[in-house]
Amino acid sequence: MRRCLLPLLLLTACGMTPEQGLTGAAGTMIGSIAIIHRSPFDAVYSLITGRDCSIVRLDENKSYCRPVEPPPEPPRFCTRSLGVVDCWMDPAKLPAPQQEVADGPRVLTEQQEAYRTRRWP
Repeated sequence: MRRCLLPLLLLTACGMTPEQGLTGAAGTMIGSIAIIHRSPFDAVYSLITGRDCSIVRLDENKSYCRPVEPPPEPPRFCTRSLGVVDCWMDPAKLPAPQQEVADGPRVLTEQQEAYRTRRWP
């Protein structure tokens, strides 16, 4: 369906005045920023580089392209003590095997890692 719309849009440009062309270009720019939060140039640049880049980020006083997200730091190893919880950065340094307080995963799943390192779009 999209392939059929492009020739129709190009045919409608025949006999267009400069004011109509400028109005169409401005409408395209405003519509793309409102819908995909980037200008058409930003969308092409992001597609080529694979990074998430947008002039909207500049308006929010951020960098033009979203920085690459670093991997999360490993969670601390926490054990029960007398009335409190003690946390350790390296459980290998503990004198005896200890049971951890939390029962969550210690690393990201494959799907979470793929989402963290994804390319745009």
